[in-house]
Amino acid sequence: MTRRPPAWLPVAAPVALALADAFLVNGVDAGLPLALALAAAAALVWRRRLPLTVFAVTLAGMFIGYVWFAPLIALYTVAAVRPPDRRVLALAGTAFAVLHFLPYPVSGLPVHDHRALALDAVNAVVIAAAPIAVGLLSRTRRELAGRLDELTRSREREDRLLADQVLATERARLAREMHDVVAHQVSLISLQAGAVQVRTEDTEARAGARTIRELSVRTLDELRHMVGILRAAGADTEELTPQPKLADLPRLLELSALDVTYEDAYDPDAERPEAVERAAFRTVQEALTNVRKHAPGAKVRVRVTEPDGGLRVEIRNGPADAAVPAPGLPGGGHGLVGLRERAQSLGGTLRAGATEDGGFVVVADFPPRGAGGR
Repeated sequence: MTRRPPAWLPVAAPVALALADAFLVNGVDAGLPLALALAAAAALVWRRRLPLTVFAVTLAGMFIGYVWFAPLIALYTVAAVRPPDRRVLALAGTAFAVLHFLPYPVSGLPVHDHRALALDAVNAVVIAAAPIAVGLLSRTRRELAGRLDELTRSREREDRLLADQVLATERARLAREMHDVVAHQVSLISLQAGAVQVRTEDTEARAGARTIRELSVRTLDELRHMVGILRAAGADTEELTPQPKLADLPRLLELSALDVTYEDAYDPDAERPEAVERAAFRTVQEALTNVRKHAPGAKVRVRVTEPDGGLRVEIRNGPADAAVPAPGLPGGGHGLVGLRERAQSLGGTLRAGATEDGGFVVVADFPPRGAGGR
């Protein structure tokens, strides 16, 4: 990592150089030349704030005090700091060249030595042009560096926008595939269930078909909601978040087609974060799905309580009924992991494990209102 020079160095170094030039040329004897030379050196402190004024002061030091460094630095500053103006630079360069060409006093000008006059004039023009050229080069380099930095930032913004666009396109593609594949299959299930409901004379079969149709409709609703989430990249997350709550648990249990006992020992009117109620609902939903997969025919007990002002959801099931065939539903093995991560993100915990009677229990605890969760 390159260390930057101290902030005072660009101010002090030119002044020190001009002071050394003043004393070397004029000595230490007090007089007008030394005074003007020292004034020219001191004026360099303000060369970036008042470049033209400082340059005018240094011209007097150059003409009478015979110093070079102070006017050269001041002329460079005029070219490098001020907005580019050809007329100002031409006038400044001409003034520098003329005062550098003329001796003090002017009566010492060798008017009869034309060769010496020509050489002095060329020398004065070249010396005046050098700081202007270097100053313009410095200005151009600084502007190019600024434009390059701006171009780099613009390129980074374009890369981010392109990445967002690619992400949005991929989400839209996934949404289309999800809708085409899953919605079609669920719609077929719903149609078949409707056909069974109409044709069968069996009361239990008709009730089961009606339940299948209701579950299909709910699945399609959730599918459309998730498709909206995938398509609405960058939209308001509050509008996209699914909204099941604890009040929806009885209907979920009713449609579960399981032998469920529900105990609700919580205040339904209490204010809770929506995220906590959604997490509690999803915990029960996932636990019931696992019962259907791994313990068909088992009895289930769902309890929702409020220990110490928090919220606890407990889903306990017994062993599977050997007389009930396993449905053979697919499972990814990520349901409980996802529920545990959701509970932890809200400041809570989730425990799951086998029971002594061969069943399974899932317990999710969420902190009291205002503690822990987001």
